[in-house]
Amino acid sequence: MNTSVQDEQVLKDEIARLESQLVATRANLATLHPSSSHCPPPPAYHHHLLLLSDSALPLGSFAFSSGLESYLAHHPPPSPRHPPIPSGIQPFLSLALQTLASSSLPYLLAAYKEPGRLLDLDEEYDATVLCNVARRASVSQGRALMMVWERSLRGSGAVDGGEDPCREQGRKECNGVLREISAQLKKAPPSSTATISTSPVSGIQVVGHFPSLWAVVTRALGIPMHDSANLFLVNHAKAVLSAAVRASVMGPYQAQAVLGSAWLREEVRRLMGENWNVQVEDAGQVVPIMDLWVGRHELLYSRIFNS
Repeated sequence: MNTSVQDEQVLKDEIARLESQLVATRANLATLHPSSSHCPPPPAYHHHLLLLSDSALPLGSFAFSSGLESYLAHHPPPSPRHPPIPSGIQPFLSLALQTLASSSLPYLLAAYKEPGRLLDLDEEYDATVLCNVARRASVSQGRALMMVWERSLRGSGAVDGGEDPCREQGRKECNGVLREISAQLKKAPPSSTATISTSPVSGIQVVGHFPSLWAVVTRALGIPMHDSANLFLVNHAKAVLSAAVRASVMGPYQAQAVLGSAWLREEVRRLMGENWNVQVEDAGQVVPIMDLWVGRHELLYSRIFNS
């Protein structure tokens, strides 16, 4: 028994000595690289991730309510003296996110994985969007994103040193695809977002929908696929809540409370998990009434949004 106790004490002493030696070695390493030890630089793509999450990004999202204005018109308050209840926005936001995740997220993920299929995916997505109002909104934001890429982000794709050659090859492929798309979209009249161009290389119609273009632009900037999809859904939630604030349904602090809530984080996480492996052939609208709300927006007597 005494022998085992002594052996255990010897081992403890050895562990303490090694831990002390490890601390001393780390201290010596810190003196060689003081800046990196105290403040390790974030990945290069974090900078672009923050840029794309900025509400001031000129995508024209402020002009669209994603059906919220129509939803409010079809769900008036019980009395003119009582304004709409802010808590009623959360069910609508949940339906809006479900619609986006089921119909658009599979195309985003497919375009991210295979940027060379962007033209095919863009044409297929255009065929699946049955609501003309939603189609115009998607094309408008997609082409606005291409304008941001052309004028602001194309030359800012700096990457960390020693990047994986496969990732660098993917970025080059994305840049080539975006150049082709941009050249074709420039041929369309600027006053019409419904105009369709045709690629001289593939002969496929170029529409310029938002989800697939978002995927290729984010990959070209080095943003990981998970972060790209997550930001796509969160930005949609921000746009809907911003529309709710401008429609005087809720205040800015209430909107920020929803954005920062555990409910929204879990909702985005759940929708990403449910649709992560969904193929584009299985993508579709799971909330049909959303198309009714969005489509009837043009029939409103007065409106402040384009959708």
